[in-house]
Amino acid sequence: MATSSITKNFVVSGEKQVEMFANAIEESYQESLTRPKNTTSFRYRELKDPEEIKQFMEKWKKVHE
Repeated sequence: MATSSITKNFVVSGEKQVEMFANAIEESYQESLTRPKNTTSFRYRELKDPEEIKQFMEKWKKVHE
C-alpha cells in the first residue's frame, strides 16, 4: 500500500498496539524485499464478464480456505 493512500490520522497508543503497528510495518518491509524489482513483468487478466468473475472468485476461495 502506498503511503499516499493513508488519508486519515490515527493514534497508536499502549505498548501492545505500538508493538503490533511496528510489527506490521516490519512485515510489510520484509515482504517488499521479496517482490521483483521490475513490476512490469507482472501478468494480469482483466475480468469483465460477471460469470467469469464469479468463477475466478470461486477458484480463489478454494485456494484460500
